[in-house]
Amino acid sequence: MDKFKIVADSSADITSLDGVKFSSAALKIVTNDDEFIDNEKLDVENMVNTLLKYKGKSSTSCPNPEDWLKGFGDAEYIFCVTITGTLSGSYNTACIAKQMYESLYPDRKVFVLNSLTAGPEIKLIIERIAELIKEGKEFEKICNEISKYRLKTGLIFMLESMRNLANNGRVSTVTAKAAGLLGIRVVGKASSKGDLEPLDKCRGEKKAIDSIIERLRSEGYKGGRIRIAHCFNENVAKIIKKRLTEEFDKIQIEVYKCRGLCSFYAEKGGLLVGFEKC
Repeated sequence: MDKFKIVADSSADITSLDGVKFSSAALKIVTNDDEFIDNEKLDVENMVNTLLKYKGKSSTSCPNPEDWLKGFGDAEYIFCVTITGTLSGSYNTACIAKQMYESLYPDRKVFVLNSLTAGPEIKLIIERIAELIKEGKEFEKICNEISKYRLKTGLIFMLESMRNLANNGRVSTVTAKAAGLLGIRVVGKASSKGDLEPLDKCRGEKKAIDSIIERLRSEGYKGGRIRIAHCFNENVAKIIKKRLTEEFDKIQIEVYKCRGLCSFYAEKGGLLVGFEKC
């Protein structure tokens, strides 16, 4: 039996961790024609290109309690991190799985965290949990520390399209129509309530990058860890990385591709920036 394990839904864009047991519970992207399971076998590029051509309604499906239980495996202490509850029912099904697991094994414990965010901010949270486990901290201590850490992280996003978010009722159709119109990019953040909050409508790539940098400053970023996930927009991600590296000392930055769920919401050209606040 493993002592500790981290389990997250696939919005975290993580498939494995070094030195700590980890499992991913897959979300699904569903259309009238296809179902895309967000696991390591998913061809993300094919999914993104298929959705670009698709004209109908699309939606997402969260892991069910049995999916979470499978991820929990046979661990004594489990840290379960989910996408914000405003985008998915993943947190609710994880809580059901926690109750089922702890009823089956009264001597074991499951901590479920509604991240109130998605993508690279969740990645930061999971990386911090892994560090605390490796440091030898006890379960309750880790629960307390990670609840505080979540308040010190943030998420900024840039979207060239918000069609999928509008289709799912996550943003208004008026807001969605602005993105992509005459080169408009929408820059926003994950709010303290877990909503996606549009902030700036930027005409052109350069103004969008300037907005992201300024929003990071105003949200309290002064160096430290930052994760940039992009949906087939590596060029802009690298420009942001270069500018941040030149401006801030002691920066720890990583750029990578979104997987399925984050690609569905970010859409082609979008990116998500997870960061530590001061």
